[in-house]
Amino acid sequence: MSANNYTIDAAHSNVKFWVRHFGISRVHGTFSGVSGTVSYDPANPEATVVEASIDVSTVNTGVADRDGHLKSPDFFDVATYPTFTFKSKSVTKVEDGEFKVTGDLTLHGVTKEVTFDAEVSEEVKSPFNTYKVGASLSGKIAREDFGLTYNQVLEAGGLAIGKDVHIDLDIEFDRPL
Repeated sequence: MSANNYTIDAAHSNVKFWVRHFGISRVHGTFSGVSGTVSYDPANPEATVVEASIDVSTVNTGVADRDGHLKSPDFFDVATYPTFTFKSKSVTKVEDGEFKVTGDLTLHGVTKEVTFDAEVSEEVKSPFNTYKVGASLSGKIAREDFGLTYNQVLEAGGLAIGKDVHIDLDIEFDRPL
């Protein structure tokens, strides 16, 4: 069996994140502009190749002022760095349907190696002349590693914005019949 080539179905995919605020709660957000390709052979998952991109300007936390601040040079600086990219370097099977996906994440002009835990579904035939595969991935990055250092020190000590960003992706992939 050879590798199947898939494209990300953006309409049925989402990218979510959360970060601690004042050390007491989580602020959640999403990115809707995800695109990319995957070459995947279920018989040889270690040979999987993933390339994905996220349009940073699609950040949405539900608060327009906060979203504007996240797009500013204090954070993502979307005018200078309009996309995040991920390119896989290795895929390791953990057990049936579960993998570790390691690759280079480029965010805010900085590239660092990150690893995501991934659950991958079996391929199904859709009624829309495609085959589909779903994947759920989760991981965590240290935002300061990517030059995202904006913060405020609280009066009682501590920081307003957590250093770790938790990322969850639910992605559907399509390939033609």
